Amino acid sequence: MIIFIWDFVAENILGQIMDWMYARLVETFGEFFGMLNEMGAQLFDYPWTQAVVTLFSRFGWALYLVGLVVGLFEYAIESQNGRGDIKGVALGAIKGFLAVNLFTTVPVELYRLCVTLQVSLSSGLTGLLGTPTGIAAAATDALEFINGPNPISSIALVILLGYSVFRTFFSNLKRGGILLVLIVVGSLYQFSVPRGYTDGFVNWCKQIIGLCLTTFLQTTMLVAGLMIYKDNMLMGTGLMLASTEVPRICGAFGLDTSTHVSVGGAMHTAQTAISTARLLIGSVG
Repeated sequence: MIIFIWDFVAENILGQIMDWMYARLVETFGEFFGMLNEMGAQLFDYPWTQAVVTLFSRFGWALYLVGLVVGLFEYAIESQNGRGDIKGVALGAIKGFLAVNLFTTVPVELYRLCVTLQVSLSSGLTGLLGTPTGIAAAATDALEFINGPNPISSIALVILLGYSVFRTFFSNLKRGGILLVLIVVGSLYQFSVPRGYTDGFVNWCKQIIGLCLTTFLQTTMLVAGLMIYKDNMLMGTGLMLASTEVPRICGAFGLDTSTHVSVGGAMHTAQTAISTARLLIGSVG
């Protein structure tokens, strides 16, 4: 009888200890990936980064002024044919003024907000692991699954878990640099916005939104998958694998997180600006 009571008490104590250890493990993962995302935001606190952002902010202002002058010339030419639209010119100037003022600050602040929300939500999710859900039994089932008749499946699940973690790790690690590149590329669109051509800049805004959304969703889904993994290895692995597909899904809905589209459109805009400047210089000469 005494041995039975001791085994019962020891099992409960062991369950509480394993519950606490697993909760701390998942919390550590959440804090680690949150720290990686915060490193991306802290990148913009360095003096050299601020210097680069300031340089391209002034470059964006220069392109805005050139675009505004070109827009006025285009309005004058169109007015001679009776097709001038002064409201469109004024609206383009206002849009361009807002864009050139905000394209270096709003992306960074939005990114920081998403990181803060992700860290807070991950911390709240890991707090749910403190409820008594039978961690000892779940751990026993997991050990039986690993040592059972399907060791190959167990090894495959562990490999997929590692793949998801490392894929998310490298994605979070480079996200701050991608944001810096997007800000630099965003300066090239300031020539076309005051002239009323906003398609390229709208796509750039979608990329910023996609980057911030990926920052929030990818780590949150990874932490949620780790929470489920202890009770259901297959479901937890599936959720963690789904976290690696967040950038692709965002891209399918127009929120592409890469930079190749923006760079191509921005280079075309820059070439247009150079050609227009040469034309104006030739006309004045």
